[in-house]
Amino acid sequence: MRMNEFNIGSTMPFGGYTWRILDIKNNAALIITEDIIEQRAYHDAYKDITWAECALRKYLNGEFYNKFNATDKSRIIPVINNNFDNQWYGSKGGEDTQDSVFLLSIEEVVCKYFGDSSSKLQNRGKNQRYWFERKDENNSKRIARLEGKNWGTWWWLRSPGRVNVKAVYIHGDGNIGIQGNNILKGNISDGECKGGVRPALWLKL
Repeated sequence: MRMNEFNIGSTMPFGGYTWRILDIKNNAALIITEDIIEQRAYHDAYKDITWAECALRKYLNGEFYNKFNATDKSRIIPVINNNFDNQWYGSKGGEDTQDSVFLLSIEEVVCKYFGDSSSKLQNRGKNQRYWFERKDENNSKRIARLEGKNWGTWWWLRSPGRVNVKAVYIHGDGNIGIQGNNILKGNISDGECKGGVRPALWLKL
């Protein structure tokens, strides 16, 4: 694929997965897996945690990263990620991190790469569990499938939820759960239903 064939919104193969291009800057692309590639807990213990210390970050930058061959690794660009506090509840986002592979933040998903719904993020309505309910025009852009199914599947973001034993997630219908799901057991109402993982990374083109 030649440079001029890379376009924001298009898909591309890399490392055995299909990725969607979210952004292109300086001959590099921000890409995210088109589908949920697996289900994992955000952390391996029920305790206050931020992205910097969580088990899912360790996995993505260790075991998952090491699945790529040397040539592919040479194209992955480590970046500094900002990890902001939760806008509604004030739970701590933690320190900035250097990541080769990462999850997107709520700001990246809501304001930048899946349409701009920033006004809803900044203006919380009354009694909202998800601020979108089913009315946000960008919900459909955030839906991801796991093994061909999308209803009932959801995927993690790296941002903290209402408290630091929860992390924000994208619901199966594209709503954003800003309160978060349990970092260890995911959605308690579904039993031990672990969240979906959609890795993201910056790639040299």
